[in-house]
Amino acid sequence: MAIKFRDYYEVLGVARTATADDIRKAFRKLARLYHPDVAKDKKVAEEKFKEINEAYEVLSDADKRKKYDQLGANWKQGAEFRPPPGFQGARGQPFSGGRPQNGDFEFQFGGTGFSDFFESLFGARANRRPGFQGFADDDSVAERGRDVEGDIMVTLEEAVQGALRSISVQHGVPCDHCHGSGARGQHVCNACGGSGQVTTAKTYQVRIPAGVSDGQKLRIAGRGEVGQGGGSAGDLFLRVKFARHPEFEVEDLNLVHEMDLAPWEAVLGTQLSVPTLDTPVNIKIPAGTQSGQRLRVRGRGLARRDGTRGDLLVAVRVVVPTKVSDKERAHWEQLAHDSRFKPRG
Repeated sequence: MAIKFRDYYEVLGVARTATADDIRKAFRKLARLYHPDVAKDKKVAEEKFKEINEAYEVLSDADKRKKYDQLGANWKQGAEFRPPPGFQGARGQPFSGGRPQNGDFEFQFGGTGFSDFFESLFGARANRRPGFQGFADDDSVAERGRDVEGDIMVTLEEAVQGALRSISVQHGVPCDHCHGSGARGQHVCNACGGSGQVTTAKTYQVRIPAGVSDGQKLRIAGRGEVGQGGGSAGDLFLRVKFARHPEFEVEDLNLVHEMDLAPWEAVLGTQLSVPTLDTPVNIKIPAGTQSGQRLRVRGRGLARRDGTRGDLLVAVRVVVPTKVSDKERAHWEQLAHDSRFKPRG
């Protein structure tokens, strides 16, 4: 099945030669603009935020970016795309160019926060787990359906508060009527139109529990591949991937927020408001705060299963002005003359 190619560099507005720092800055700028919590048009912002996150998920990861760049720079945004034959996804699975091979079946997810394009390159394929095999009454082999795996993008806010999401799963299975003969031009099958496979779609409600962790798998029993010969259905596993946040980095259960200070704020101390996943809080910057120092705000991090939370760590960076007026320069020169501070001992 052909899908639309996504130019992740264009999504973030950076060149293909952009550095990791360039990509990070571009993401933060766009994510602050389109974060659903601050945008006026929530629906448009949510879709844009997911698109930005997906682009950053790929381009900020050296391995994913390398694999993505293997596709070349000649693809155009919106053009039809099929993974090249033998192309290896991020987890090492070979892709079949959109056609089922060796008993595999095609599937896409909707409502997970990732596009079909992302799933075609970096998503998982169906996994067959050992299951019961026996003989049904009609002497056909009873075989358990395969488990299906995919990624689901979860915001940090959802990880703390929990959420209910609608997930649609599309399965493409070989057509029993033509077995792909229509694709070879022998005839056009009424069931699949000659494509060689039939697509079915189902929608499920998935509960994201408060306290979910990055990398955790959510199991939806019996929502994988349908069993054969009376066998039970496989399960659907959704691997949680935290959406990148413009204000926070994640360290275990703690959130890290970078805070820039003017030199006089670090020397004299001050009161500042810092963002959290809930509401902003005021914190005291002690006099003599050093660049690189971390200030802890307890209980404002990610949630645990028991309802308790990690901490917010405010990472301080003292920045200096790159340009000063003549009057400002005079003040700095006077300070340099009067100060007894010796940074080098």
